Amino acid sequence: MKDTVLILSGGMDSTTMLYEFKDRVAIGISFDYGSNHNQREIPFARLHCQKLGIRHIVIELGFMSQYFKSSLLTGSEDIPEGSYNSQNMQSTVVPFRNGIMLSIATGIAESNGLKFVMMANHGGDHAIYPDCRNEFVEAFNAASKAGTYLKVQLLAPYTALTKTEIAQKGKALNIDYSLTWSCYKGGKAHCGTCGTCIERKEALQQAGIIDQTIYEK
Repeated sequence: MKDTVLILSGGMDSTTMLYEFKDRVAIGISFDYGSNHNQREIPFARLHCQKLGIRHIVIELGFMSQYFKSSLLTGSEDIPEGSYNSQNMQSTVVPFRNGIMLSIATGIAESNGLKFVMMANHGGDHAIYPDCRNEFVEAFNAASKAGTYLKVQLLAPYTALTKTEIAQKGKALNIDYSLTWSCYKGGKAHCGTCGTCIERKEALQQAGIIDQTIYEK
């Protein structure tokens, strides 16, 4: 039954979720909020939705790059390198990004008679991103149910999973991860040295997937 709106960036996690729950996803939503890598991610989100016959829409959120403070919005040279869990990765936080996107997705869900919204946050996000943690998921779910006639619910089934566990799901689903984007710098190829590139490399290796990503370094 098609009952769900999925927030789909075009990265590994949300693409895996799209394929795992393809039978219930009615709409995939990508948000163009002016990040360095939006224009690299979104075409992949569109491609996978087209492949699965799922409606895909892009919502423009240009005000975020204008008014919000984050290295994700100010240019590739500002993206820190090193482990994804390092403190310096906090500069990539876009304040309340998930809250804003989920609010819009919830409104779209109710407008289309859909009772669920999904997002692909995972365990590796918790240390850095407050709006990926379980307490945020529970609080937003309560607000969404209270604020909609359909009592729209937030589903976040990857909250406790590692990136490797998500990649293992993708392996079982035969997902071609070369058709996804992770790098926060948003260049012509993955940089290979920023936190998200390192996390991507490690997850694919640990899941036993041949990494066909093109890296600059």
